[in-house]
Amino acid sequence: MKQPRKIFGTDGVRGTANVEPVTAETALKLGQAAGHVFKNLESESRGRGKYKIVIGKDTRLSGYMLENALSSGILSMGVDVLLIGPLPTPGVAYVTRSLRADAGIVITASHNPYDDNGIKFFRADGYKLDDVIEARIEELVFSGEIAKIRPTASQIGKAVRIDDALGRYIEFAKSSFPRHLTLDGLRVVVDCAHGAAYKSTPCVLRELGAQVTVFGNQPDGSNINKDCGSMHPEHLCRAVREHNAHVGLAHDGDADRVLLCDEKGLLIDGDDIMAIIALEQLAQGALAQKTLATTVMSNAGLDVAIEAAGGKTVRTTVGDQNVLAAMLKLGLNFGGEQSGHIICRDFSTTGDGLIAALQVLRVMKTTGKPLSELARCWTKFPQLLTNIVVREKRPLEDLKSVGLLMAKAQAALKPAGGRVFLRYSGTEPKVRLLLEGPDAAVLQLWNQKISGALKEELG
Repeated sequence: MKQPRKIFGTDGVRGTANVEPVTAETALKLGQAAGHVFKNLESESRGRGKYKIVIGKDTRLSGYMLENALSSGILSMGVDVLLIGPLPTPGVAYVTRSLRADAGIVITASHNPYDDNGIKFFRADGYKLDDVIEARIEELVFSGEIAKIRPTASQIGKAVRIDDALGRYIEFAKSSFPRHLTLDGLRVVVDCAHGAAYKSTPCVLRELGAQVTVFGNQPDGSNINKDCGSMHPEHLCRAVREHNAHVGLAHDGDADRVLLCDEKGLLIDGDDIMAIIALEQLAQGALAQKTLATTVMSNAGLDVAIEAAGGKTVRTTVGDQNVLAAMLKLGLNFGGEQSGHIICRDFSTTGDGLIAALQVLRVMKTTGKPLSELARCWTKFPQLLTNIVVREKRPLEDLKSVGLLMAKAQAALKPAGGRVFLRYSGTEPKVRLLLEGPDAAVLQLWNQKISGALKEELG
């Protein structure tokens, strides 16, 4: 069994900014630990000189505090720091590779409110850390093992601000779109969530020829994800209708996910995006192993559509890192989550909302079909997802009344191809209830019963 973690969660370190573990003090220790670990991971730095770690961030006010603390800790271990400022999480992963750094760090709480923040690490190759390295960093934070390591004089690290990081990522993203195609004549609405993509996504789309209308692109440190972005896609859908656009796209705060909107103002979620891209790849013989990787939260209709086209799906537990692990293990090149984390391994090492959107735009341009028509390539099962705020995360198997209702619901839904699924959020104090089946009224009935029991037990 894996040892329980003290500060690392399902996606790095995350919590309320300036409250443990997301404090300047702990960030300093994380910087020291990371500097020590990555300095000793390989016998020689990738750049053949001093070891270097990239630090990027989203647009939260607390990013300044954590950036300085992390940087100080890394420098004190004799490792240089490359500061790249606000950039999408996939941009940080790419720039880490591009600059031949030995690791990358992104300061972000993704889709969470602005008063939260977090710290995620990337290896030199742009992939997220494995459990072994995360555990070693955490161990060093609490053990005091490196307290006496104190480089002096010229051995102390140096911090350098990299001015062309944004430009590097923009060119990288554009390279994922075929050179012989343009977005000329396409009207696109973009909601950047006042987050890390507020410059990069509009710039890429414009340089490819699209006519772009942007909102959510005026970050002030406290408005990230606030009534905008992929957490509130209804605003995007309304804007698409108002501007008579062909397509809309909305990011979350660090732009590792994307949701789309068709020309009729209807939402296109991660399952729709995966269906469009995966079916096109199957037709072109470009879907590795003829297999799509997704999670248990994706709609069952996705499996039906992929199988009908001669492919198959593999399901993982929730989390883009679990999808990626399956992709690496099985040699797959495409996968993602219903939430809009889409991983195109032909181009990127992590979920990238912009690159995913560009792949859908590519299919639109090559087929000449509007997004609404492309989205009709599959049929969704009715699905009901409910998020319930909890005061504590007791083991689900201890909730007897909930377990009894879950068993009855599963027995009722399974014969018609339906299912019921319950899990805790890995990043928020919430429990998520998913019901799926051919009859929406039946789903609603079971949702009311199980939600009521959950609120009594945990609410």
